Amino acid sequence: MTSLAAVLIGLIVVVFSHRIAWWRPTVDYSRPRILMYHMVCEAQADAKFNKLRVCPERFEEQLRWLREQGWHFALMSDLEHPESLPVKTVILTFDDGYEDNLLNADPLLERFDARATLYVVEDRFDRDWSTSKKAHHDSGELMRESKLSDTQLEQMIESGRWEIGGHTRTHANLATLESEQRDIEIAEARQTLAERFAVPVKSFAYPFGIYGPEDVIAAKAAGFTTAVTTKEGIAQDVSAQAMELPRIKVSGKDSMLAFRQRIRAGFRGT
Repeated sequence: MTSLAAVLIGLIVVVFSHRIAWWRPTVDYSRPRILMYHMVCEAQADAKFNKLRVCPERFEEQLRWLREQGWHFALMSDLEHPESLPVKTVILTFDDGYEDNLLNADPLLERFDARATLYVVEDRFDRDWSTSKKAHHDSGELMRESKLSDTQLEQMIESGRWEIGGHTRTHANLATLESEQRDIEIAEARQTLAERFAVPVKSFAYPFGIYGPEDVIAAKAAGFTTAVTTKEGIAQDVSAQAMELPRIKVSGKDSMLAFRQRIRAGFRGT
């Protein structure tokens, strides 16, 4: 082997190790894994948000692997009693309320006897909420994505495969709000969803993962018993972290190797 070849192989090993992070220790399988999804659909050419789009074939592969490996599919409401959950529990969560969750994800959940929690933006139509985080995100890409109608949400809830959680009224950037507007976005939106669909709405997702201590207090005061963030990882103590739970981000660009690594250790690498 030439010195150049050795250097190239060494670089490949370093890059692979950095990205896949095989060296990370396995997190005890008694700790539930909370996965974060957005859309289940094909990637779009030249789109900004393809990381949010997991293609249906890959989602199917992920569900099949989880089922074959003996993972138990639970809902966020099950975390109210974490001690009752079996080893190897996984919770699928979907943010925002895209129509493909019903059209593409739901048939696969049914096939693999899986369930999921959907964090719904109450007023979700004709909004490009990415601009609430960064003003230059003005492409309208997320606004053009079809959102679930209330009738479709009722269908999903009635199937028993889905429960809904709160995700504010308009997918607001909570860091920019005064207390009165925060209450409208968190508490009033929760009440509206609970009344509209006649179901408990007990779990909350902070939009963009942006939140502060006052938002945690407001979510708890609104009646939420759990809340999820975009912090990556696996909770060490679900009860102690109930209002700031980390999740495992599932990217549309993940390979199955990266997915399995994230389930094992909570992180892929970079």
